[in-house]
Amino acid sequence: MATSEQAVLDLIAEESDADPWPAVEAIAEAARAQQGPRILAVLFYGSVRRDQDLEGGIVDLYLLAESYAALPGSGLRRFLNALLPPNVFYLETVFEGRQVRAKYSVITLTQFERAVGSGALLPYFWARFAQPVSLIWSRDEASRARVRAALAQAVETLVRAAWPLFEAPPAPSDFWPRAFTETYRTELRAERKGRRARQVYDAHAARYDRLLAAIPAARRGPSGAGARRRAELAWWWRRVLGKASSVLRLLKAAFTFQNGADYLAWKITRHSGVKIELTPWQRRHPILAGSVLIWRLFSRGAVR
Repeated sequence: MATSEQAVLDLIAEESDADPWPAVEAIAEAARAQQGPRILAVLFYGSVRRDQDLEGGIVDLYLLAESYAALPGSGLRRFLNALLPPNVFYLETVFEGRQVRAKYSVITLTQFERAVGSGALLPYFWARFAQPVSLIWSRDEASRARVRAALAQAVETLVRAAWPLFEAPPAPSDFWPRAFTETYRTELRAERKGRRARQVYDAHAARYDRLLAAIPAARRGPSGAGARRRAELAWWWRRVLGKASSVLRLLKAAFTFQNGADYLAWKITRHSGVKIELTPWQRRHPILAGSVLIWRLFSRGAVR
């Protein structure tokens, strides 16, 4: 393995092996128990991992599976997971008398490796997993090695996609916020993109600076006016395809997001203060129940 690749891999291994919190381990184990013995690894990422603050938040997990064949659920759910990964699940558990919530996604490790690879056009996966990640659990050392290599590849894929946007080599403090801003623009997101990208970088600036320094200029991609124009065109195309795939994922979630109604109710309560009590019928029919919930929110002033 080349020295630069090993340097990035060593940084990723050091970061991903950090001990997780017991509460996160507990809900990760609960998620793994739901999905069965075909899970190869569990990743902890997202805002709670980045900000190191579980209070009032929700744990984001990825479960990497050996295959979809033995996962629970209908054949249609498994087919849609393979067609447009990942499928998403919401889970609550009690740890030491405290309610812990998680949103976890499922994808096969093989698909995950392709989705963060250098040939993957859309940043849905490589943008997320270029950020800090903990490898909470792996079934064996071979799986752990594959996951670490995929996480290192996610970083390099993001760098190679965003580096040509600059005609001259940028400072890390300019590069990373611009790179994440471009990835956010490919999805349907509510937050202010420039501000969020800066926060992501500032939270772990030293980490991002070390990673960029570990990738030599020859591996970061071309620079210059021509390279910038080609990169801008590629990112425009990513925005078109990325937003379309975001809509498709939303439509798919209406049929595959297990316990999605409970997740929606929690989000509403957290952001509006209006507590939503779901009936069994609403849990069974979240799409039909959505119109009822929206009306209730308007009538109670939760949304405007």
